[in-house]
Amino acid sequence: MRLFREVAALLAAGEDIVIATLFDKTGSAPRTAGAKMVVRADGRILGTIGGGCLEAETIAEAKKLLKARQSAIRTFELTGNETSAADMVCGGAGEILINFVEANASNRRIYEEAAATLSGRRRAWLITSLGRGEPRFSGWQCLVKHDHSLVGDFPGAPDSLAKLLAGPAKLSIHAEVLEGQRFLVEPLRPPATVYIFGAGHVSQQIVPLCELVGFRTVVIDDRPEYATPARFTPRTEVLRIESFSKLPPLPIDSDSYLVIVTKGHLHDKTVLEQVLGTSAAYIGMIGSRRKRESIFAALLNQGFTADVLRRVHSPIGIDILAETPEEIAVSIVSELIRVRAERSSAQN
Repeated sequence: MRLFREVAALLAAGEDIVIATLFDKTGSAPRTAGAKMVVRADGRILGTIGGGCLEAETIAEAKKLLKARQSAIRTFELTGNETSAADMVCGGAGEILINFVEANASNRRIYEEAAATLSGRRRAWLITSLGRGEPRFSGWQCLVKHDHSLVGDFPGAPDSLAKLLAGPAKLSIHAEVLEGQRFLVEPLRPPATVYIFGAGHVSQQIVPLCELVGFRTVVIDDRPEYATPARFTPRTEVLRIESFSKLPPLPIDSDSYLVIVTKGHLHDKTVLEQVLGTSAAYIGMIGSRRKRESIFAALLNQGFTADVLRRVHSPIGIDILAETPEEIAVSIVSELIRVRAERSSAQN
């Protein structure tokens, strides 16, 4: 979302740019499909496609394409000699769209609408023409919003546009050939939300790490001295509630990650029993194994099943022998990253 806002600002200032997008990735390339990097005329960049020689070569080519006002696709294979020469431990192959984006009114509106769509937690699809197989091409773009309204122009028939949005493109970045022309269809999805129950010292460390790796954060607590925006980052949503015994309606869905780190075991249990029935992608509760078994036993007596309780990550986080709030936060956010990556891989 931040990158789209920055692109819109550059275009509004009249600056032509090139955007490199990684797609059709196989193997363990350094970034996931959909990773983006903006290249400016002076070589400065925003974002990354993984660093190393791959990124350096892409920047050099992007500067040439910017001068030529054209777009191109580069294939890459980070295996064998190339991987060794780059001193990289990852391998894999894929393609990079190196797309010239002119600072005109149409492109500015496309990126402004894309940023607004993500900010409003709605979905959209960014469609880019990849030409008809020529080395360089004009990579025009358009945006299809959640209500299927169109920003920009699509030269094909409406049913052709519908075909592009079907199948794999619903969930993941996807190249498709239609009527002899290749298109890149990129679903724009709002960032997953981490709901953090408890606004104590551990939460203060969790929040900036979550936001650094692309999660949206919402912190919830019943203590006025803790549930205050001053304790967190400007992007954090802080909700002060009356009591953990009755949570307010929260838009928890399959893109939600729940982290339970309240001020005590009783409150942790109270929150857990209210969120077990949600469709959250992740539910984690802080505490020792003894605490977990005690809470689980009580919940089993209340009628919850063992299958439901198996959803809960507790003790929370990846085991790195963490002790301080900062270390515990690293452990928890590492687990969130892993679960998000596993879900993304399963969907692609």
